[in-house]
This record gives sequence, structure tokens and C-alpha cells, in this order.
Amino acid sequence: FSLNSSRAIYAARCAMAKLLGCPEPSRVAFTLNSTEALNTAIYGLVNPGDHVITTQLEHNSVLRPLYRLSHEDGVHVSFVKADSKGMVDYGDFKKLIRRETRAIICTHASNLTGNALNLRAVGNIARENGLLFIVDASQTAGCFSVDMREIGADVLCFTGHKGLMGPQGTGGLCVRKGVDIRPLKAGGTGIQSYDRTQPQEMPERLEAGTLNGHGIAGLGAAAEYLLRTGVDIVHAHEIALAKRFYKGIKDVGGVMVYGDFGNWERCAIVALNIRDCDSGAVSDALYQDYGIATRPGAHCAPLMHEALGTVSQGAVRFSFSWFNTTEEADEAVRAVRELAQ
Repeated sequence: FSLNSSRAIYAARCAMAKLLGCPEPSRVAFTLNSTEALNTAIYGLVNPGDHVITTQLEHNSVLRPLYRLSHEDGVHVSFVKADSKGMVDYGDFKKLIRRETRAIICTHASNLTGNALNLRAVGNIARENGLLFIVDASQTAGCFSVDMREIGADVLCFTGHKGLMGPQGTGGLCVRKGVDIRPLKAGGTGIQSYDRTQPQEMPERLEAGTLNGHGIAGLGAAAEYLLRTGVDIVHAHEIALAKRFYKGIKDVGGVMVYGDFGNWERCAIVALNIRDCDSGAVSDALYQDYGIATRPGAHCAPLMHEALGTVSQGAVRFSFSWFNTTEEADEAVRAVRELAQ
């Protein structure tokens, strides 16, 4: 039974490595979610007094560890600012680099607007300046073609329950060979039990304690499904639905849409507000009256809301998936039009 569990976990490592362009399955370490993965990478690679560059697009799973390091260890953090559409100027990454800069840490796409960053461009800047490049792929893994080798990522963090279609309580990080992360936790690994320190070998170095074998088996099955189906096919379907919805509501009076929709190399997300209505009230009406589930509020993205001017109101986020239909997108358009009247 123990071997069967280990084999299921190893199969999941292999599937995730193939899906995300990680060169070796052993360089995939599993965590409970991308928040734990990002904490592992940030606390394990950033040192006291270092300087780090990040962006206003980030989720609190990046921001709060950096704020904590800034407060406790004197880590200096600079932010690439976003414009009113939530986009960044890549030249700003270069302008913020200092002698003591250690890493660039950024999301692949905003979880609020869906705007995607050109990670190859950011990765090239990091590589040319000898910086670590840590990527939060929570919003794109499984619904974007992501290859950590192509984008030059040293660490790529993911969560299982979004585009990867896996269970909640699963996630992990892919670590480039040669990058050594100080373990966030220490404990049992099932190997080298007489040593007083955490093993040096991956993935055990970052996997102290019993893994969520059941959840990881589910994540592995989901990854295999995505590999069979084709991530590009999934992405095309999701974007077609988001585009259909966006075109149906963008000119409705009283509806404000956030993000850059001039480029559809983005996540299948449309965030909006209806006049000055509270986003929570709109989201509640969508669910109670139309059976449409959306996410309102701040979305754990405070700096993005500051850039968009939606701090007090929040926003209503529509997220389209592989399992949504054209009919559902059209129903969502009808609902927004009626609520805006």
C-alpha cells in the first residue's frame, strides 16, 4: 500500500514536470497550495538586506511574505507600477535594478484583470543581470502553455485547484537544477532518518512530513487529462467564451470593465462593476437570481485595485473554464444587461 501511494505521487511529479517544462520530476516539490510554494521560494532564497523587484499585479501570497521580510529582515522591495488598464512597462524592471538586487518575483497573469505578462521578456532581464526569477503561475498553469525552461524561471509555483483542475489543498513548485532553496519546514522525509538536518536531495528537501497523497493523486490525474486534451485547446475554448462575454457587455451603459482587452493572450477573466454598486451585492444577485457564480471583492490583490481605482468598490470577476458553455456565456451577458438597467 505504501508503494502504491509513492508510485501515484511519482506519477504526478512526472505529469507536472511534463506539463510545466520542468527538466526532472525530482525537481517538482509538492505543497498544500501556491501560497505555501511561494513562501517556500521567497523565504528560502531571499536574504536579509537583499533587494527584490515585484509588480503591482501581485497576489497577497507574494506581497505579504515580502512585506514581512521587509519589516523583519530589512529586505528592500520595489514595485513595477501598473497603468489604469493594469499593464506594466517592461523597461521599469531594468530601471529598478540595484547592486544588491537578488530576484524578480512576479505573477504570470493578474488574478483580477487576467492581463498576462510577457515572462520571456522578464526572464531575459533577470538572466542578463544575474538575478533569480521566481514565477507565480497560479493563474495560468493548466490553461496556458507554460515552460519554465523557455521563460528562464528559476522557480515556478503553482496551485492545483485552478487551471490544473485538481483538488484544493494541492500545489507545488518546480525548481531549476542548481537552485538550492532553504527548507521552510523540517521533519520526516522517510530517508536519511539519522541525519539531524533536512536532506539535500530534491524533492525531499522541500517536502517535510506526510504528503497529501490522495490530493496529489487527483492532481496527477488532472494533469494527465490536460496532457491528453491539450492545454492550447483548453485555452482557446476558455478565451472564446471570455471574448463572447466581453463583447456582449462592454458597451452596456453603467458597466465598467477592467483590464487590457486589446490583447487576447490573457486569462479567460473579465472583471467589471455596475455603476457604483457594491461588487458583493452584484455578485450575490448574479448567484441568487441567475445561478451564476462569480467572485467579488478585493481578490487578495490590493495594489491592483489601487491601480484600477476600485479599492472601495472591489470588482466582480467572471472566470470562464473548459467546462463552461456558449449558452452559459450568453446567459451571463443577459444577466449583466438586466442588472445594469
